[in-house]
Amino acid sequence: MADQDRITRLFFELFEGLPRQGPGETFSTLRALALVPNVTSSTRILDLGCGTGAQTRALAKHSPATIVAIDNHPPFVDELNRLLKAIGSANRAVAQVGNMDDLNFPSGTFDLIWCEGAIYVIGFDAGLKAWRPLLKPGGHLVVSEACWTKPDPPEECRAFWEQEYPGIKNVEALLAASDGAGYDTIGHFTLPSDAWWNEYYRPLSQNLTEFRWRHREDGDALELADNVQREIDMWKKHGEYYSYEFVVMRVR
Repeated sequence: MADQDRITRLFFELFEGLPRQGPGETFSTLRALALVPNVTSSTRILDLGCGTGAQTRALAKHSPATIVAIDNHPPFVDELNRLLKAIGSANRAVAQVGNMDDLNFPSGTFDLIWCEGAIYVIGFDAGLKAWRPLLKPGGHLVVSEACWTKPDPPEECRAFWEQEYPGIKNVEALLAASDGAGYDTIGHFTLPSDAWWNEYYRPLSQNLTEFRWRHREDGDALELADNVQREIDMWKKHGEYYSYEFVVMRVR
């Protein structure tokens, strides 16, 4: 357990200070939000796996909704609350520590559930099923999920994803799973490649350089850095075969 705790601390150290904790961009967040009808001051949004909340802040700045954001890493939650206060949104947007697979909200609490790049934590199918009861009748669910964008990826790319996320699907399978879970798809689109690099892999690459120097004599830290670098290199080499798909759904 001690070793795992150390790896967890090293992981969060490596990702400290990033604009985002995964691929994304404000333009795509707002493009997805525009597909959700009737977002008003009475709309209640639950943002799951929020991290430091780049998307939370975009939702707060560009909608009048009330927002509850959930993440399991307290420093991210503290940082997001500080940032929400800085942009004047703390009166209707708050971050809380919690787990997306153990949510203690009454059924039908939210009009909209949002989850950018984090549903993989419990799995796409499991998330659609677990979160549906929290939505009001006719409520909406918006997620971005890793998926294949082209068939027949190179073997090293397929092997990488089979190790990292065996549940990865293609877009058609994502939409079929949504339908099977009782949602109608309102719209969907693929995250552009710039959203992987500008606010995620580029600053993460800079963090890696500094992280390697600080931990130049720590084998476990250097192994973690190598694994993260492998992920970046895989995207540079084979990123045309996969991305994140935004899917906007409505409860039937």
